Amino acid sequence: MKIVYVDETFNPAYGYQSNPLAKFQQRQGHEVVIVTVSRDQLHPVYRAFGDSGESLERDDEVYEAATGVKIIRVKTRGYVKNRAIISSAMFKVVRAQKPDVVFVHCAETLTAMRFLLHKKEWPLMLDSHMLSMASKSKFVVVFESLYRLLFRRIIERNNLYVVRTQDDDYVNTHLGIKKELTPFISFGTDTILFHPSDEARKKFRRENNIAEDEFVVVYTGKLTEAKGGKFLAEVFKDRFEVPVTLVCVGTPPNNDYGRDVKRILDESANRVIMYPTQKYMDLAKFYQMADLSIFPKQCSMSFYDAQACGIPVVSEDNNVNRERCSHNNGANFEPGSIEDFRKKIGEFALADNDMRETYRYNSRRYVEDGFDYADIAREYAHFLEKSIEVFRNSK
Repeated sequence: MKIVYVDETFNPAYGYQSNPLAKFQQRQGHEVVIVTVSRDQLHPVYRAFGDSGESLERDDEVYEAATGVKIIRVKTRGYVKNRAIISSAMFKVVRAQKPDVVFVHCAETLTAMRFLLHKKEWPLMLDSHMLSMASKSKFVVVFESLYRLLFRRIIERNNLYVVRTQDDDYVNTHLGIKKELTPFISFGTDTILFHPSDEARKKFRRENNIAEDEFVVVYTGKLTEAKGGKFLAEVFKDRFEVPVTLVCVGTPPNNDYGRDVKRILDESANRVIMYPTQKYMDLAKFYQMADLSIFPKQCSMSFYDAQACGIPVVSEDNNVNRERCSHNNGANFEPGSIEDFRKKIGEFALADNDMRETYRYNSRRYVEDGFDYADIAREYAHFLEKSIEVFRNSK
């Protein structure tokens, strides 16, 4: 099966969904091509990481050589509300690939809506990464009303699948798409990259002068307000009951908020080791050396990377994280509560070896039981094949 992904957020240096999914589908015998934005119009989400895109050409080459997946970048004019305006040449590019099926990522983008309005040349499937909790602004209300009125009807009239990547009913309750067209296939992790490693643990700790028995907490991600950067810093402001080291992998934004985050972390009574934002291929060692991974706000795909490396997670209590951490593989804290967040971290820091090993085992097992991209890629292939069948039957 030849699959053409259309993904305006694709960047091979980061672990967002298309990166591992395309890699595993290619390994499983499919031919995958990724059509995405031009190099001079990298998605705004990466600016928050301080990524200017200078290494993008080389990153594309490395990814193609390592995976066999082809990347085609199409002229892009800019963004409206973080939605790319890609040249209409993208349809010509897709047509030239002669795909068996086209998989458009993020059903709420302008790109996806343009494909829905385009003449039905190919079998088509979409996905959605949105959560109900993230849908709040006044603009969103207008957008969702328009989507229900026009694009929902196109989706349902053509029986197009919109895969839910999170166990949330946003596409049903907000966009109005009937449930039988919205299968849930979770995010996951690349277990080739992310796995427990005593060697990596010892090496990192040795290089950073961290004792083998010292409790280490890792945070990987943006240190923005949306991700709770200052909240995280405040949690580590005061000393814990036992020595705790925070390894923070992320660059604070270059604004007053980011400077406040850095100042609070610099003044922490605990040891804090700061690393700049890392490329996806270099992240595993940060989880492998740690005892606990934390997410101060919202939810993150990195949850699965941490779990694959055999470390438990503490994250805020919401409908997604509640299920994720309900398998003796982590814990949730009351959103916005410094006291409860510190309490949960402290419980893991004070745990005996037997408890820690139980949580490490359960974390890895959680991923092995359904969140390995090798399995997830096969699930996607199933619905892509069904999309081809639906298209043929409509002729």
